[in-house]
Amino acid sequence: MSGGAPLIGVVNAGSSSLKFALYEDDTRMLSGQVEGIGVRPAMSARSANGEPVPGLDMGRTPPATPADALMALLPWLRDRLGGRWIAAIGHRVVHGGPNHEGPQRVTPALLDELAKLSALAPLHQPHNLAPIRAALAGSPDLPQVACFDTAFHRTMPPVVQAFALPVACMARGIRRYGFHGLSYEYIASRLPDVAPGIAEGKVIVAHLGNGASLCAMQDRKSVATTMGFSALDGLPMGTRCGELDPAVVLHLIRSEGMTPEQVEDMLYRRSGMLGLSGISSDFRDLLASPDPRARFALSVFVHRVARHIGSLAAALGGLDGLIFTAGVGENAAPVRADICKACAWLGLELDAEANEARRGLISRPGSRVVAHVIPTDENLMIARQTRAVLGT
Repeated sequence: MSGGAPLIGVVNAGSSSLKFALYEDDTRMLSGQVEGIGVRPAMSARSANGEPVPGLDMGRTPPATPADALMALLPWLRDRLGGRWIAAIGHRVVHGGPNHEGPQRVTPALLDELAKLSALAPLHQPHNLAPIRAALAGSPDLPQVACFDTAFHRTMPPVVQAFALPVACMARGIRRYGFHGLSYEYIASRLPDVAPGIAEGKVIVAHLGNGASLCAMQDRKSVATTMGFSALDGLPMGTRCGELDPAVVLHLIRSEGMTPEQVEDMLYRRSGMLGLSGISSDFRDLLASPDPRARFALSVFVHRVARHIGSLAAALGGLDGLIFTAGVGENAAPVRADICKACAWLGLELDAEANEARRGLISRPGSRVVAHVIPTDENLMIARQTRAVLGT
């Protein structure tokens, strides 16, 4: 790599993995990940044209945490860049709380503020923040930007954000936030090109994957969404339960003697598709399985998605388009077909052949509600937001 515009690094850290990418403007120059951190770490990377790139030897000094992995990657990246420089690193941060409507330049004070939100996103927030702290300490001159999954939903009206709790709760930050905002913002940016007829209309985007949610958009802005105070709400997911009567939590603690930690573990890690099927949290496994429990889990998922689409259509006052995105939304044609069939009452007529072929437009000509499959790109959205914050 030589010449060209300054590069933007993108980092998405999990509990035992770290995904990374480098962008020049909107072009991805390099991408990769470190998996198995803390157990048997291994790195893989690909160039702009998809060719494998020799990775860092993780056997010499294996990283014990994603933060360690990032600090090991930075010198490797500098060696590969051939004199070019990384202008900044943008990080996915799941929860931005009530105070952030857009990406923010990282400071120690911001990190301390975001750390207080970890209880609201325990599967994500601590792991998102640890590499940022490590880079801030080890490379203090490298600008970093926090890009929030909640920020896109700050346009939701107050009546949508409010829970029917004592009003003082809202002042303490107990409200509906919504998540997957980086994905939704990317899809919103693509609508004028991919689906101009509905871009400014009433659209529901279905981000369906191991984490799943829906977002109702009007004029490409969030009006309502299925996730709420945490990323546990709304649709059933790979291992998360989705919406749940709060009395179930009280019952588990009071009558079944479970501790809050045990309940949290059940709701976040042992429920959803895994809990319903007893087989797997992976939709691919469930679709391939002949076990009736797998079919039941998928049926619950489709029912809940279709029911929430109806709810969001009511919030919009109608529906012009339905967009499928993310791992399941982009690749699981049978799931899309069942959801569209359940939404036929809204005026959605599926083109079965187009759906099987994973074409962009999957509804029939003349369908009152159109349906599209649009691949998401959260990393590109992070790169764009990072560049905008720094003015590069």
